[in-house]
Amino acid sequence: MSTVATPPVFDPAAFKTTTRAQWQAAAEAWHRWGPFLGRWLGAATDTMFELAHIGPGSRVLDVAAGAGEQSIAAARRVGAAGHVLATDIAPALLERATADARAAGLTNLEVRELDGEALDTLPAASFDAVISRVGLIYFPDQQRALAGMRRALRPGGRVSAVVYSTPERNAFFSIPVKIIRERAGLPPPLPGQPGPFSLGGEGVLEAAFAKAGLREIEVRKVPSPVRLPSAAECVRFERESFGALHQMMIGLGEEERARTWEAIEDALRGFETGDGFEGPCEMLVGAGTVF
Repeated sequence: MSTVATPPVFDPAAFKTTTRAQWQAAAEAWHRWGPFLGRWLGAATDTMFELAHIGPGSRVLDVAAGAGEQSIAAARRVGAAGHVLATDIAPALLERATADARAAGLTNLEVRELDGEALDTLPAASFDAVISRVGLIYFPDQQRALAGMRRALRPGGRVSAVVYSTPERNAFFSIPVKIIRERAGLPPPLPGQPGPFSLGGEGVLEAAFAKAGLREIEVRKVPSPVRLPSAAECVRFERESFGALHQMMIGLGEEERARTWEAIEDALRGFETGDGFEGPCEMLVGAGTVF
């Protein structure tokens, strides 16, 4: 008697556990790359602040804040009369944000270890804006996260998020993902599995915001090329900071992992010019209003 194999099912709890461990391990490197992140994502971050209507005196919630480079920029923007609460699932990242805020003399930035899908622990209607830079894409339940953001906002408040657009427009990232997937023999992502391009398709981010009950939705495309001295430096950045790539390689032996990184560097070398490396990257910045 034959049996039908049960198809694999995405496990969000296990995903979060692994994600937290990855970011705990990568916190030092992600923080060290902070100045580069600020340059690379500067235009997208400024657009996020603009669409969120963040200004002097604003109360801002930063979800999946990481090491807080954009949280500190928001704290400077809102000034002494404003306030920023930076949240993340990995306390090691928040420790870096706290230290940097202290070094910058900022007293209007607070950090809190908090799952982006558990924002209902925050007081309702207590923020003017909620931001998330390259964080929403990795939540297993994006609607739950958006519902929490909406609850935290006062009427008229704005949610704004930065996400990657499509794989075709983000070759600096999608090429490594493709190479690793092929070499590790990985199947396509499971239904419901979050990932870097989960909100990048045409109209997908708008639809997610609309489903969450947001209105006055706007999405802008922001060219964000990854400019570094060489393809090797881009690989170093991804190798040190992109935990998702390491997770994909978990089934490979040490030698095969090394060969895989070599293959990635070879492929990315196609984006080198006489002026250095320029990897294709396009961000979407979306925003919507709570009524």
